[in-house]
Amino acid sequence: MEKLTINLKAGDKEQTLSVDKNTDLKLLLELAGINDTDSIMAAKVDGKLRELHYGLEKNSNVSVVTVDTVIGFEIYKRGLTLLMMKAFNDVLDYRNDFYVEVMYSLGKGLFCRLVSRSLKITDEIISKVKERMQEIVRDDLRISKQTVSTEDARIMFRNSGLVDKEKLLKYRRVSRINLYQLEGYYDYFYGYMPFSTRCLKYFDLVPYDDGFVLALPDNKDITKKIEYTAPEKLYRVLRKSEDWGKMMQIDCVGDMNDVISEGGINDLMLVQEALMEKEIAEIACRIIEEGKKVILIAGPSSSGKTTFSHRLSIQLRAHGMHPHPIALDNFFKERDETPRDEDGNYDFECLEAMDLELFNSKMVGLLNGNEELLPKFDFNQGRKVYDGKKLLLKPDDVLVCEGIHALNPKMTESLPDKDKFRIYISALNMLNIDEHNRIATTDGRLLRRMVRDARTRGNDAQRTISMWPSVRRGEEKNIFPYQEEADIMFNSALIYELSAIKQFAEPLLFKVPRDSEEYFEANRLLKFLDYFLGFDVSNIPQNSITREFIGGGCFDI
Repeated sequence: MEKLTINLKAGDKEQTLSVDKNTDLKLLLELAGINDTDSIMAAKVDGKLRELHYGLEKNSNVSVVTVDTVIGFEIYKRGLTLLMMKAFNDVLDYRNDFYVEVMYSLGKGLFCRLVSRSLKITDEIISKVKERMQEIVRDDLRISKQTVSTEDARIMFRNSGLVDKEKLLKYRRVSRINLYQLEGYYDYFYGYMPFSTRCLKYFDLVPYDDGFVLALPDNKDITKKIEYTAPEKLYRVLRKSEDWGKMMQIDCVGDMNDVISEGGINDLMLVQEALMEKEIAEIACRIIEEGKKVILIAGPSSSGKTTFSHRLSIQLRAHGMHPHPIALDNFFKERDETPRDEDGNYDFECLEAMDLELFNSKMVGLLNGNEELLPKFDFNQGRKVYDGKKLLLKPDDVLVCEGIHALNPKMTESLPDKDKFRIYISALNMLNIDEHNRIATTDGRLLRRMVRDARTRGNDAQRTISMWPSVRRGEEKNIFPYQEEADIMFNSALIYELSAIKQFAEPLLFKVPRDSEEYFEANRLLKFLDYFLGFDVSNIPQNSITREFIGGGCFDI
């Protein structure tokens, strides 16, 4: 038997092993004496992500992918979803009059719904499914992969009542696909799976509204007790977006592709834009009715804050108000006063980088009827400059303040609550790949930012991808904790946007070097975009939020 030399890195330990050719990664870990294999979801072999059943073919460098990483936790969530689907089929005796939909991410969990004409979800069913999931985990069942023809898979899903999966495969260009199998249950998933069920110990099933939540552990400490609380405001805006999708008869990528292939994209696009404009108008009316003077807008990166602010201002003007945009970025502290992060770099995303005293003083002065001289931050000089711009609020004037800290109470602690109207904006994707594969909100925002950065800042996709983890950490710390404080949440995602962005993102992603750390993420996004048909974007309205990213908009962004 041919021997291979494998350099294995697990955590801060490295070792070299001599193993037989075709030894799988799971056995490699055992030969290396690694005891805590349950936390290892996959491995990178010479930079390529591989499942643990992968057989080594040549001398290689191997590094483990653990559950506390982004990639590892996505594999864990995918495994839990497969485990849950298997348990539902076992508890309901594989009857063919139901299916379970994974709808959207809801806080630290996945909101799901039982779809059936004859069955309703009950606490008893949820309890039995949870018990069955725990039994399957204890049984340590292998999750295997099987390659089948795409047409055979379509027929199988059609017979199972999984129409979204059938539609999805209709547009797949490949002749064969991979299905995952768990003790006789077969399913199609976008992405890799764990080796077996033993590692999927930590989860909960929590009844919620007309469905239930698959509650997830903390990926930094999956053994920590799960105490799930649903973010109610977020749920309401997600449910509204779901209703919009149903009204437009678009539930999944396959539905979207049907509309494009049948020539109906322009009408769909105009309906979606009209729904969004109607909601912005309703927000403007509420602001006026409640007599608010300070509008605070916050949201994560690439959520469309700039275009939303413009469109809200236009609606306010249409109702006789005079909005004045206030960028919180103009209230940074001087560069020599800016805090540094743990790496010694300036931390522009922390609250302490903001000149809170000055901002509150200027805003209070305006509300009290004073004329105020407002600063503009010069990023080249690293200091605030004053160009003589003054502002005096008149009775019909309103301030529109936009920035990542806008919803943090400390940012506006001197302003009366009665004058504030807080808006949280994010791109909460309403479209799923199929019944069991959801589209992560962060993927949509990353693609938005990638396309915009290439167009406006000259950044390539590799740089945008490399910066994204840092951006996400800042959001987790500075933005997401305050989303439930908002008076209203606005979903800036458009049901057609991924089909529009596809043609702009793909050329950028193809340029990411194969030997770079960012290649895996670029390749994953390319595979993801392959599910979508593209279309001619020339008819996208100039004031659309999509224009903020692909260009051609009317707001000079």
